[in-house]
Amino acid sequence: MAGRFAPRSAPRAAVPHQAAAPATDALTRDWTPPGPLDLRLVLGPLRRGPADPTFRMTRDGAVWRAGRTPAGPGTLRVTARGGRIEAAAWGPGAPWLLDGLPALLGATDDPDAFRPRHRLLALTRHRRPGLRLLRTGLVMESLIPSVLEQKVTTDEAYRAWRYLVRKHGTPAPGPTDHAAFTALGLHVMPDARTWSLIPSWEWHRAGVDAKRSTTILRAVRVARRLEEAAAMELPEAMARLELIPGIGPWTSAETLQRSNGAADAVTVGDLHLPGIVGHALAGNRNADDEEMLALLTPYEGQRHRATRLILLSGHTPPRRAPRMTRGDIARL
Repeated sequence: MAGRFAPRSAPRAAVPHQAAAPATDALTRDWTPPGPLDLRLVLGPLRRGPADPTFRMTRDGAVWRAGRTPAGPGTLRVTARGGRIEAAAWGPGAPWLLDGLPALLGATDDPDAFRPRHRLLALTRHRRPGLRLLRTGLVMESLIPSVLEQKVTTDEAYRAWRYLVRKHGTPAPGPTDHAAFTALGLHVMPDARTWSLIPSWEWHRAGVDAKRSTTILRAVRVARRLEEAAAMELPEAMARLELIPGIGPWTSAETLQRSNGAADAVTVGDLHLPGIVGHALAGNRNADDEEMLALLTPYEGQRHRATRLILLSGHTPPRRAPRMTRGDIARL
């Protein structure tokens, strides 16, 4: 029954959902979304590259996610069965993850608030009825990888995230007696104190320059205050994050899109997005941030959703310049 969860080995109603489960016992929950829901499309923004140690999509259609919740580490497995969502969770954070399942899958999102003014967006929304904007309720787990992605190639950022989480995080709780789970290699990212204790040479080995590592160190020192942004309205949440030197509008938007499900958190300062939006809505691949924001004016309140739909449409300008050169400071 939706809204209740318990260890698989016991009847659902027999176990209160507040009890944390041992690592090998799953708490479960079923939930019926209010409309179409494409599980991989909704949760995809949480994946930082195909080998993200905190996130896996498996061939059976399941999505696995390891996170550090206010209650402790937890692992969540989510599958879609017809029009119903089935979830299982392990670890001290299991009850918290299951409580937040509807919000994670877009229950607090309102797709009907979006009114397409361009044919491309209307067609894309029609073809992607399962798109909803997720809300994790967790700021730091999106903020840190977003800082790692500042002004470097995605490959460099993904490599740094993998290295740091595997080296300094902890193995995710789960059904450790199952070889298939062990093979996933899921890890929970480090807590704030562990991030703060990572030595300089480890940042170097991860390929993270001093500017980005210093920004992360500043953020983790006030992690509790930054996590409060998950319950704030978008302007206040952005202002809270941007109090940290090194965190600007690009990073705060990328974070709050995930932690807060912020439908209007448009990413400015991106190398490619203005040209993609300009090409899609006005045939101008040379658009800058100012023109992008002007083109998105009809979608105020829903500008992030508009850019998601543009990216999903596949209507992007052909590449005519070389990709950003990949650097590797770990070799210096």
